[in-house]
Amino acid sequence: MYYLNPNIENLYRIFDQNERKDYLRLDLNENPGGLPDEFIRQVLSDITPQFVAQYPETLYFTKVLAKYLETDISHLCLVNGSAEGIRYIIQTFTSAGGRIVGVVPSYFMFQVYSEMYGREFVKVPYNKDLSMDVENIIEMLSEDTQLLILLNPNNPMGNVYSDEEFESIMSAAQKKQITVLVDEAYHYFYPKTFIKYALEEEHVFITRTFSKFFSMAGCRLGYIVGWPEGIKMVQKLCTPHNTNAFAMKFAEAVLETPGMADSLIRKFTEGRRYLIEWLDKHGYPHKGEAGNFIFIKPKTEVRKIIDRMKREKKILIKAYLNVGELGDCLRVSIGEKKYMEQFTAALEKIDK
Repeated sequence: MYYLNPNIENLYRIFDQNERKDYLRLDLNENPGGLPDEFIRQVLSDITPQFVAQYPETLYFTKVLAKYLETDISHLCLVNGSAEGIRYIIQTFTSAGGRIVGVVPSYFMFQVYSEMYGREFVKVPYNKDLSMDVENIIEMLSEDTQLLILLNPNNPMGNVYSDEEFESIMSAAQKKQITVLVDEAYHYFYPKTFIKYALEEEHVFITRTFSKFFSMAGCRLGYIVGWPEGIKMVQKLCTPHNTNAFAMKFAEAVLETPGMADSLIRKFTEGRRYLIEWLDKHGYPHKGEAGNFIFIKPKTEVRKIIDRMKREKKILIKAYLNVGELGDCLRVSIGEKKYMEQFTAALEKIDK
């Protein structure tokens, strides 16, 4: 008998099929400049026909990553981008009809996966001033909640949690035996991390990606950090050879190249400083204390700016509507200074 899963049939998805090759891409929180060209060529020079022909082996890179994180491989699971890890955690640690609590707006795949597998996704909204009161999160944690999803920092809002706030949330979750997932996709743009909880406690996971700070979105590589028994459970869902060899090859080189991380953060910091100073000087309200993205309230109509940026300036940015007190905003990825100069020059000509 033919069957169609109603969770999939009724699932609302948007797929981005736009051609972005010849644009300045400031719409998906990538590094617009990427890794240095010389570095890319050096890594590729080591690729052999056998390397391409063989199935990827994960053990060596997992050891490299464990050393970088100052832990051991029992705490790590490699995944095909952190989104895959998020999916596996939802599948493993929640049940059909299970209750998942998360803040909104946020990375939309949390809600997509919840609906895909027939879970109940409970939304905790932001305050009008775009702050997040942790008491609002704690109030949503009921005895039948199975998973709490947090982001540090959160995309798209850019907010973060203090140690005291996170301790309060953790205490409430542990009392009700709720698994906690903290997505740290934008770690390094904001250095505070809660990884120690995933290494020292049970039922706490951290997900991270090489797509953002490490500028490898095209390679699709992420990882989960958690207690060993939890990692074993998640690994049971992994398909054979789920992380590709090129991704691990580049990630290994990035982690082991002296000064690479410092160079990336220096360029980002310079670009962010320039952009914020320019916005303040020209009277643009903005929001985004952490992460490689920022909300900007324009002086004219958001949709027209988006369209003209793409059509006239070959620059891609996003529109977000009703962003708290800011109203309709532009959401712009932050990169090194030369790209921010390109964006501000275009905005100055268009937004008037």
